[in-house]
Amino acid sequence: MVRRASSIPAVREATEVLADIRKALEGAQDRSAKFRRVAEIIRDAAGYRWVGLYDVTPEEIAIVMWSGPGEPAHPRFPVSKGICGEAVRRRKTVVVGDVTKDARYLTTFGTTRAEIVVPILDSVTGRPRGLIDVESDRAEAFGDSDRELLERCAAELATAMSPSPG
Repeated sequence: MVRRASSIPAVREATEVLADIRKALEGAQDRSAKFRRVAEIIRDAAGYRWVGLYDVTPEEIAIVMWSGPGEPAHPRFPVSKGICGEAVRRRKTVVVGDVTKDARYLTTFGTTRAEIVVPILDSVTGRPRGLIDVESDRAEAFGDSDRELLERCAAELATAMSPSPG
């Protein structure tokens, strides 16, 4: 399997990305505005096509905010479905190199070929509180450096994520 060259920033720049996320979360805006900014920061960090941030409850996965070409086709879906659901069940990052060959994929955009989903885990209970979902129109688009950056972003978000009310 051929992996592309790393698309994430150098360590210093990754540190800056995390600092930008902290700053966005500390702002005075409402939750939606904060998470819109965080999605933009993550998307810009590595030139990702689409980044979504989701809340996770015991029953459902629901979009909070995204940055990219549009709203996902499935803004809410059962926690038992999709690659997102797999990341919640496993409590681990899931990387799919070609979603057209993976029956778990819930089509967000017809042009998506690769997806990486990183759970945002509660630091006390270890339960998934949210997800970072990144999609690409190129197969095999995500490597270890993407995983590392996104897992660091998820750790930053862990303290800010809370289940949606009701």
